[in-house]
Amino acid sequence: MSNRMWGGRFASGPAEIMEEINASIGFDKRLAPQDIRGSLAHVAMLGKSGILPSADVAAIEDGLKTVRAEIEGGGFVFKRELEDIHMSVESRLTEIVGPTAGRLHTARSRNDQVATDMKLWVRDTLDSLDEQAAGLQRALAEKALAHAATVMPGFTHLQSAQPVTFGHHCLAYVEMLARDRGRFRDARARLNECPLGAAALAGTSFPIDRHATAQALGFDRPTANSLDSVADRDFALESLSAASICAVHLSRFAEELVVWTSAQFNFVRLSDGYTTGSSIMPQKRNPDAAELVRAKSGRVIGALTGLLIVMKGLPLAYSKDMQEDKEGTFDALQALSLCLAAMTGMVRDLKPNADVLARAAGSGYATATDLADWLVRELGLPFREAHHVTGRLVGAASARDIGLEELSLSEMQEAEPRITDAVYAVLGVENSVSSRTSYGGTAPDNVRTQATRWLALLDAPSGAA
Repeated sequence: MSNRMWGGRFASGPAEIMEEINASIGFDKRLAPQDIRGSLAHVAMLGKSGILPSADVAAIEDGLKTVRAEIEGGGFVFKRELEDIHMSVESRLTEIVGPTAGRLHTARSRNDQVATDMKLWVRDTLDSLDEQAAGLQRALAEKALAHAATVMPGFTHLQSAQPVTFGHHCLAYVEMLARDRGRFRDARARLNECPLGAAALAGTSFPIDRHATAQALGFDRPTANSLDSVADRDFALESLSAASICAVHLSRFAEELVVWTSAQFNFVRLSDGYTTGSSIMPQKRNPDAAELVRAKSGRVIGALTGLLIVMKGLPLAYSKDMQEDKEGTFDALQALSLCLAAMTGMVRDLKPNADVLARAAGSGYATATDLADWLVRELGLPFREAHHVTGRLVGAASARDIGLEELSLSEMQEAEPRITDAVYAVLGVENSVSSRTSYGGTAPDNVRTQATRWLALLDAPSGAA
């Protein structure tokens, strides 16, 4: 028996393995809301353009709304032999309204239909991810405001470098997420052209109004080239690229949480809500949520790499290879959504151990740069010379396993005779962070200003990135 959806040319049905490799309904059924939205816009346009009579349009619209209600209610049966979401919807529509359903496919192809569905789904998902990222920014900015003066060590090479504040560290991720949201919005703006009406690859001879369907579906305009409309998935690639960068940012923060919650660091504490125990070691509190955020970045990056490889050798226009755009994109963007939710929860949940952070901030000669700056500012030494003098003093303190502030004035004057006891004012971590008042610096007043600014921006109607 030939397949009734694409029948005439074929005298028999597909081989069993062909059905296995060809069917996509198992994953593209999630496009059902977008598929029906596209079909409703298409049939309305066919009616307004005089291509279909109003009675057929009304019947098809009513039938599509019935199908949508069945899907939303969980009563719709997805049949594997119907291949994909487009055939599944059209088959059920035929059962509801009869042969009139076949008129719905006038002046379109599954090629432009699936491209439209995917753009609608990706666009909806980018909007959702943008909102979630804004929620994480808000949680971080609130934590920053609460801990604007909580000192902690800043690191380079994972070695203690200079003191910063916990709030300043949180705001670093607010800035990263702002750029992530900018990339989501850029990708959304570029994808917002409607492929519907490009048909299989060459357009159609029917007098359709592509601007009307584009407007009905919330696109800025129709795509300008029918070949390009059905042949590319760069909108998915760009979205996956933006998602991958965001996932990397989340993974870096997750790695810090894994390190910070260890007994060796003990910088922050996560509650039972975001940690798990061990099946054998009763003392353990494992940061599994953070570890899984860190791991899921691989899924997102892998989806981008996979789709790039799928697309790299395809001639124009559509090839069935492009069916492989869906599972990876669905999985990756869903994984990122889960990671954003988990990270937002952890940020709201975590409690910095302020005493531990303060002690760590003063370790490793973290105020050495402050000493060098004082030598330049107060004694007029060239910075390279001040760097050398400070290095000698660090060496002297290290040899005795004491802090810089524990060196006597006479010991300091052995390295530079003009040093006075005023130098001790810059050797405390609180003084160090308070002195970093340059724009973007870690001074508590700076952090409060930036955190307050971000909270105001995030509460604005645009939710600015």
